[in-house]
Amino acid sequence: MPAMRIANLADVPENGANRFVVNGKFVAVFRVGTDLYAIDDTCSHGQASLSQGELDTDTHCVACPAHSAIFDLRSGQARTLPAFKPVATYRVWVEDDGVLIEV
Repeated sequence: MPAMRIANLADVPENGANRFVVNGKFVAVFRVGTDLYAIDDTCSHGQASLSQGELDTDTHCVACPAHSAIFDLRSGQARTLPAFKPVATYRVWVEDDGVLIEV
C-alpha cells in the first residue's frame, strides 16, 4: 500500500491528537508517548470528532465527546455502548520527523 506524508510530528501533540484530511476523509492521529495511532475521526455511533475526545493514555483508548463511547486506538473496536461498530484503523509511523500513513 502506498504511504502519504500528512504532517510533521510536532503537529500531533504528545499525549494528544489532531485531525487530518487523508484522501478526502477525516483521520484522527493520536500520539501516546512515542507511539502513533490513526483511526477514522468520525465516531461510528454519531458524527462526533474522535480527535476531540478524551484520550486515556493508560488504556490507549479515546472517549467520543458526544456520547462517551470508548474506542481502542490499536484495533478501532468500540469498547462501550452506545457505539458497537468499530472505526477503521490505519498504519501510521514517523520518518524524518514526518508523519506517514498507509493509504
